[in-house]
Amino acid sequence: MIEALRSDDLIVKVGGRFKLTTLIQRRWLQLLQGARPMVDPKGLTEMEVVIREIEEGKLDYEMAEEDEGDVE
Repeated sequence: MIEALRSDDLIVKVGGRFKLTTLIQRRWLQLLQGARPMVDPKGLTEMEVVIREIEEGKLDYEMAEEDEGDVE
């Protein structure tokens, strides 16, 4: 299991479980569709990349809402 998901820190940072889940799903899809990671992906799964982006403040829920029209 990804260590960052064991505590509620990410949930609080993003503003709730639903927002965190939505943010993870949208960003994960973007990465699978070829988007460039905003952190060094060496040795990380796509899920770990998404979590690290959120932890480092490079991705937040508002950014996901802006990109909403891009994901089909």
